[in-house]
Amino acid sequence: MPRTPGPCALVVFGASGDLTRRKLIPALYALWVQRYLPGGFAVVGVARRPMSDDEFREHVRKGIEEFARLPIEEAEWREFAATLRYLHGDYGDPATYQRLRELLAQLAAEQGTGGNALFYLGTPPSAFPAVIEQLGRAGLACPLDEESKQCGRWARIVVEKPFGRDLASARALDRLLEETFGEEQVYRIDHYLGKETVQNILVFRFANGIFEPVWNRRYVDHVELTVAESIGVEGRGSYYEESGALRDMVQNHLMQLLALVAMEPPASFDARSVRHEKAKVVRAVRPFAPGEIGRFALRGQYGPGAVAGGRVPGYREEDGVAPDSRTETFAALRLLVDNWRWSGVPFYLRSAKRMPRRVSEIALRFRMPPLALFPRTPLDQAEPNVLAFRIQPAEGISLRFEAKLPGQELHVRSVNMEFRYGTSFGLAAPEAYETLLLDAMRGDATNFASAEMVEDSWALLDPVLNAWAAEAPGDFPNYEAGSWGPAAADAMVANDPVSEARAWRRP
Repeated sequence: MPRTPGPCALVVFGASGDLTRRKLIPALYALWVQRYLPGGFAVVGVARRPMSDDEFREHVRKGIEEFARLPIEEAEWREFAATLRYLHGDYGDPATYQRLRELLAQLAAEQGTGGNALFYLGTPPSAFPAVIEQLGRAGLACPLDEESKQCGRWARIVVEKPFGRDLASARALDRLLEETFGEEQVYRIDHYLGKETVQNILVFRFANGIFEPVWNRRYVDHVELTVAESIGVEGRGSYYEESGALRDMVQNHLMQLLALVAMEPPASFDARSVRHEKAKVVRAVRPFAPGEIGRFALRGQYGPGAVAGGRVPGYREEDGVAPDSRTETFAALRLLVDNWRWSGVPFYLRSAKRMPRRVSEIALRFRMPPLALFPRTPLDQAEPNVLAFRIQPAEGISLRFEAKLPGQELHVRSVNMEFRYGTSFGLAAPEAYETLLLDAMRGDATNFASAEMVEDSWALLDPVLNAWAAEAPGDFPNYEAGSWGPAAADAMVANDPVSEARAWRRP
């Protein structure tokens, strides 16, 4: 499939918001400068805030100047700015969509977009149903089975997370999307799937003959998936109060990473095959038995502490947060995947705010050798082999193994082999949104979540959310800002009877 997509218009709902200014437009500008966008291309921003086309251009230019990885070149900017349009209107007003229909027809004639449209839901989730319904009523959804008969064009929709708040709301949103668009037209975006290291997991596994034979329960003791942030809620306290760590990070990002690590080789590297194998992993995760949630699904909330040498407030002291908030800022799970490859191997997942550092990592910890052959290094003091994928920052892969320390005595010490994208290739990696926007315009859904995987993730985690809602935590806040989380999470790993793990990694 050619990397440059065919002609189209990108319609961004919520165009006056931070997502558009910080991520979407800077990504599109980088694609434009690198000549990945088609000649027939236009961007239409739709939002409630009144703005002219020129005011919209100035608004997003500031975002490019601040957040884009490529500096603005005036000639390139003038060409790119000419593709930008703005439409002011209410998301539930049919008149907004009539004007949008007319504008898209105008752009098809003037910009050569061919009438093709990629709709991007960058609004708050509460506005999703109104936008989807109105697109359908205005005849803009263009189901694929009618494309050749009536439309003569394609239409797709990109849905930002969170995709529902629970299983019931996710199913309701799926039904609405399928009735209006059809599953083949829906692209549920998770920006982690656009990151270079995440995309490299499948290449690492299936393009190298030496790793796949040990990628199973015979050799792997456990797998850790960590998404740690050093920041707090950064002025988004009211949003985070409605979300929490489990909804915000675990249900989407971490479950996607787990599926990539644990999936079987797909029949081919296409969207249908890859997404099918990922969905099989989530379906194989063992549901929590009654009474297990307190042992293997743990939560926390940060109190005051120190991060990067400076004092920071506790979560309950943040703007927009209730003084007796029960919202978790730390979530840790122990999951088991009940299939032939991974039976009995724990997958430890954790995500948290106000950790000592910002880091996202996947680590496979291999089993220890059965015998201590080197008496100066007892087996209980030896370090296990660890293969780690660093997603952010400093994307790369490392392998820890044991080696002899130089000298006349036989001492064993751990050493690391490191691969870094920046130093190995000398090329700047594209931002995740660059990759995913391009994929959506090309009609490649490989790096997007499927409906079945989203719903299966919610089915797994709904009991956890319900249990936490039914029983108020008695010890919040239970970890200090700048620490690695509550003591109970450490005990969960240290006391796990099916693993050799002694503690969480400190990446």
